[in-house]
Amino acid sequence: MNEALKEVLDLLDLEQIEQDMFRGRSPEERVQRVFGGQVAAQALVAAGRTVPAGKNVHSLHAYFIRPGDPAIPIVYDVERVRDGRSFSTRRVVAIQHGKAIFTMSASFHVEEPGIEHQASAMPVVPDPETLPTFQEQMTALVGEDHEQREWLARPRPVDARYVSPLVWEAHLDPDLRSTETNVWFRFDADLPDDPLLHVVLAAYASDYTLVDTILLAHGLAWGASDIMGASLDHAIWFHRPFRADEWLLYAQQSPSAGGARGLARGEMFNASGELVVSVVQEAMIRTNLSRNRR
Repeated sequence: MNEALKEVLDLLDLEQIEQDMFRGRSPEERVQRVFGGQVAAQALVAAGRTVPAGKNVHSLHAYFIRPGDPAIPIVYDVERVRDGRSFSTRRVVAIQHGKAIFTMSASFHVEEPGIEHQASAMPVVPDPETLPTFQEQMTALVGEDHEQREWLARPRPVDARYVSPLVWEAHLDPDLRSTETNVWFRFDADLPDDPLLHVVLAAYASDYTLVDTILLAHGLAWGASDIMGASLDHAIWFHRPFRADEWLLYAQQSPSAGGARGLARGEMFNASGELVVSVVQEAMIRTNLSRNRR
């Protein structure tokens, strides 16, 4: 297990400071704001710790209200909205500087038999082991840029293998622009058999590439284009059990962008082709033409 993944797992081990109140921290690195996937994952951990045993999360709906400050802890206040025989509902507010930065509602359900179908088929893509890692793909792109190479050398918690072009590649080559992105990912370590941990890690990873799917259609890229982006809301449905330490294909598409906002949706498939997770996110995308309209 690399150090980056160890740190993520440590970040998810929240400190309980009062009944239904937890405290989480951010990585010790120089970033302007807290990664949205981290806040969603920590909020889900907080909610899950208040739910009776035997109920697993099946959906969450979240809003990103203010940028998170990575320099101070985040307090997660959990409200026990309802505990029924089959379902439990929780509402979580993440607080910094006395203000809400994030809200989430999550629903938990006991395992029950029922009808099953799956309309979506997993895209036909190369096996992840045949694809370069994100670091290898980016290293080939940045060439001899030593500052970028140093950034790429840092360990990452998620092993991501892109079937689709990176946004930086599409920025340079208009023929690579598309409204669809396919990415294999896994957390490269043997993780405990804790269902909540695996869904929490999937929630963490779900925020990595959705905004990139919106940018890819326009040839926009972080650091190369005059843009500003941020997640606005995020919804996830967990359909079937899965493991985050096994390969998952994240098939994403952006059906619409307009009004300085873009919509992206994604489906996660396990290696057997089963649809295990669905995700929808809207993000703010401001270009140099719209940034001043605050």
